[in-house]
Amino acid sequence: MDDGRPIFVQIAEHLSNEIINGTMPEESRVPSINELAAFHRINPATALKGINLLVDAGVLYKQRGIGMFVATGARAELLAQRRDEFREQFIKPLLAEATKLGINPVQLSDLIGKELES
Repeated sequence: MDDGRPIFVQIAEHLSNEIINGTMPEESRVPSINELAAFHRINPATALKGINLLVDAGVLYKQRGIGMFVATGARAELLAQRRDEFREQFIKPLLAEATKLGINPVQLSDLIGKELES
């Protein structure tokens, strides 16, 4: 874990990825702060900060004395969020560049289809 982004953001993204891919299903227990800290060799406060990002987003919830759990609907919420981010980061710039180059939607679709085939 070290791609230039804060570690707590990477922790939150790692857990989000596990929820999206089904490794951590809804209502399953999430590793504790201490487990995350030990596994990633980080300060527990950093792990807590990453967990809190997901708690604040409604993806995780705490059961006092038991631990943290994946909220019902978390996967769908994360997928919707990632799709919105994908649209903003990739689709909008792609469409802007295609417009500059005079590529119409049919041509763009054909280009994407050819790329998928290769």
